[in-house]
Amino acid sequence: MSKSYERFLPDIEKKLESSITADNSAAQAMKYSLLSGGKRIRPILLLEFYALCGGKGDNALNFAAALEMIHTYSLIHDDLPCMDNDDMRRGRPSCHKAFGEDTALLAGDALLTLAFKTAAETDGIPADRVLKAIAVLAENAGISGMVGGQVEDLAFEKSGATIEQLRGMYLKKTSCLLSAGAVCGSILAGADEEELKYAAEYAEKLGLAFQIIDDILDCTSDEKTLGKPIGSDEKNGKTTYVTLLGIDGAKAEAERLSNEALTALCKIKGDNAALRELTADLLDRKF
Repeated sequence: MSKSYERFLPDIEKKLESSITADNSAAQAMKYSLLSGGKRIRPILLLEFYALCGGKGDNALNFAAALEMIHTYSLIHDDLPCMDNDDMRRGRPSCHKAFGEDTALLAGDALLTLAFKTAAETDGIPADRVLKAIAVLAENAGISGMVGGQVEDLAFEKSGATIEQLRGMYLKKTSCLLSAGAVCGSILAGADEEELKYAAEYAEKLGLAFQIIDDILDCTSDEKTLGKPIGSDEKNGKTTYVTLLGIDGAKAEAERLSNEALTALCKIKGDNAALRELTADLLDRKF
């Protein structure tokens, strides 16, 4: 039985499938990674918040696709030997194992640039909203957001991290792209500042809970279920919520954060049933 938040998936997939028109090795690697499945959480968040804040039609679809391109580029680079050195992603060889490290690097670069071209081609929404959303996307994906989180992640492999440092790193590495989805969708719909604040708060808490669940699954799941190697955190010497709090403590923290996310969400007027269902499913997920 399909979930209510999956209503946008066919349009998201169709947009992604038509987005890469070049035909060379890097383009093939882009398609290999972009069209390999995945939960599409970030574009779903964008489109759900666009609808929640009064957006009409499919005008935000370009932006949703752009966000998934950025997420995919980050996964390609994250799997490289100089980063996490993971050979599997979504149940099949990582991009660099299938196409080589050089082509994988270029594919990630190309997805990042294609993302901003795609976002800039958003039509049917006032230009000032599109520009504001692009600025938020760039900020959250860059050195102050996701990239900065990856920098800290690599540093903490050598030095370890306190719970406060780990939280800050997760906010950048994971929450920032989720926040880009929630906030950009709200901006494109014309949300006011209070709605933007609650959208950001929701995504921040959701992102922390999401990453903590990832920490737990890295210890408790299996490679077939996850579609990627397990135990990579331990292999790379990473500090996680599990190493600091134990599995039960990490589960309790993820649940607390999910509840706080829902509290923030409910402060935005509108039908949020799909987002509440998504939040519950992310907390309970097994993969």
